[in-house]
Amino acid sequence: MASVKELKKDINNVLGDIIEAVYIVEAANADQESKEGAKVIDEAIETFDDLIQKVNQRGVENRKKHLTAVRQELETKATGLVEKVNKLN
Repeated sequence: MASVKELKKDINNVLGDIIEAVYIVEAANADQESKEGAKVIDEAIETFDDLIQKVNQRGVENRKKHLTAVRQELETKATGLVEKVNKLN
């Protein structure tokens, strides 16, 4: 199922980019490992674990709708995390 593989890649890439953005913002501000940045990174990791677990669920009634909901959740949570990264400035 290619869509599951692509969804997992998207989850990994999006959340990985957010974590990388935190490091870039902290480096630009000369504020290495701030508490706020660490919280954003922790939340991104928790989101990753949660979404991957949802993708791997087997006993869902309608797999296509379930994966669509996971993709929408990724977009929603990623947007929230990006807003938090922007506030690190």
